[in-house]
Amino acid sequence: MTAPRQMMTIGMVILGTVLTRFLPFLLFPSGKPTPKYIRYLGTVLPSAVFGLLVVYCLKDVSLSAGSHGIPELISVAAVAGLHVWKRQMLLSIAGGTLCYMLLVQLVF
Repeated sequence: MTAPRQMMTIGMVILGTVLTRFLPFLLFPSGKPTPKYIRYLGTVLPSAVFGLLVVYCLKDVSLSAGSHGIPELISVAAVAGLHVWKRQMLLSIAGGTLCYMLLVQLVF
């Protein structure tokens, strides 16, 4: 990559970063009420992301080979239990990941 292309790439990355940081403040100033669809997305998207993460993590689990999905099932139960107990999404994700890694590395 030539020097002008490198500079252009760096400039575009900077522009993209600045736009994504400041555009919400320009579109939704603090003096105006937040639109209903933005509030709706704020309530719906966390659960949708969590569901998408579950589907992505379990898409390649084979119940007929290897450990038959037992570590995954235990880890999903750990995630659900942690989430019902503490209602903290990051704690649930981290706890489920830790549970899965310990099971795969030490047990199965």
